[in-house]
Amino acid sequence: VVGPTGVGKTKLSEELSLKYDAAVINCDAMQVYKEMNIGTAKYTKDEDMGKKHYLFDIKEVPDIYTVFDYQKDLRRTLESEKNKNVVIVGGTGLYLKAGLYNYEFKERQFDTYDGYTNEELYEVAKNRGINDVHKNNRRRLISRLNSSGNSGKKDELLYKDVVFIGLTTDRCTLYEKIDKRVEEMMKAGLLDETIYLYKKYGMTKSMKTGIGYKELIMYLKGLATLEEAKRILKKRTRNYAKRQFTWFKHQMDIEWFQVDYENFSNTINAVITYIEKTSKSNL
Repeated sequence: VVGPTGVGKTKLSEELSLKYDAAVINCDAMQVYKEMNIGTAKYTKDEDMGKKHYLFDIKEVPDIYTVFDYQKDLRRTLESEKNKNVVIVGGTGLYLKAGLYNYEFKERQFDTYDGYTNEELYEVAKNRGINDVHKNNRRRLISRLNSSGNSGKKDELLYKDVVFIGLTTDRCTLYEKIDKRVEEMMKAGLLDETIYLYKKYGMTKSMKTGIGYKELIMYLKGLATLEEAKRILKKRTRNYAKRQFTWFKHQMDIEWFQVDYENFSNTINAVITYIEKTSKSNL
């Protein structure tokens, strides 16, 4: 279950886990971290349908966790649940593709790309299927190039009976949902969570990476008012959602469903109908 942030993936995945007696496996790069709950929109006790959950809360905030680590963890989890249904949910597309397809990684591989201009780096990245990083973000481009594998091989799905479900909505509705969710996160204690994590761990890589924390740290440092920080947070989340949607559209064969927010059960039923028509599994 994939799609941009804020679209409703958690609710759908939990409903599917109940329908198919399936474990839920996280595919969000930030939800692997313990204590980072509100800012990562991690599933709550109220949303939990009671099935097993994997790859949530498996790392400490200061830990470094890469797409290569996720690939190993996902495949190990799938092996442990090989005779059962699973629902993989999240918006980190590269993690999902690395885990389910024939991606190959070399540990400790790192190239500084010193001889490349930003434009040349951007072209190399595009040729490797990396389309969600701005060409002027050199550090991020280098990081993604060093973490993406597959050695030029054609993408090959390694597992049978996989059904890719994408949730989407029109951009205006999605942006309204995102803005509303930011306000709800603030009411739920996102600022307090940020203060706690920042005091305890400092500015870790996970804090720098996770949208929501670094923006509020700007406020804590006096670099922005709280309203300015929230405005930046909303804008960055909207931009991230747009990049997610673009990535999934270009990288994977996904069946997309327009979310019915007035009656979400309509969306659930449409997805279940598609799964049962498409899947070769004995669900």
